[in-house]
Amino acid sequence: MTRVVDRGAIVAGWVGAGMALTIAISFLLVIPIEPVFWYLALPAGLLIGYYADRRAGRAGSGLGRILVNGVWAGLVTAVVYAGLLLAIKGLFFVADDGYRDASAGGRLSCTPGADCVYERYVAAGREAELRSVGVTDAASFAGFYWDQQLTTAGLLAALVVVGGAAGALIFAAANRGPGGSAVETGTIAAR
Repeated sequence: MTRVVDRGAIVAGWVGAGMALTIAISFLLVIPIEPVFWYLALPAGLLIGYYADRRAGRAGSGLGRILVNGVWAGLVTAVVYAGLLLAIKGLFFVADDGYRDASAGGRLSCTPGADCVYERYVAAGREAELRSVGVTDAASFAGFYWDQQLTTAGLLAALVVVGGAAGALIFAAANRGPGGSAVETGTIAAR
């Protein structure tokens, strides 16, 4: 055992990357409800932190190694989670060509990209709000927009990593001792 991170935790990190991809596709593309994506960051970290140590077979192990595994899997998951948010936001940011349904007032007159996104916010009645933070044109809007997106992505990544550590702690508490938990030893099934 010379590895810093167990092989099972490395696999769990990749499982977490797949989980992040599934969540992003589900709640940023298929059913675009971004707050659900935010709310799932911590539970995703909890799940992957627990799974990393379960996959590594760490029942009854020292807390340090359990935490390293959970944080590692959480970190891999967090990078993918935050990266996908930024990639999808970037896709919609650069591809916005000002199209709106006729019932919403028809197509906006703008240059695709930052200008159309800015005009969309102005058309939604948020111009005064934007001016209050110093946003007066597409260029200043792009800087403000990406600053907000990077802040959100960083917060979500932190939540996933914290969740990974917490999931590892839950695993450690539930699987103390050399025999592991009652579920692993089969004592629950015998009852």
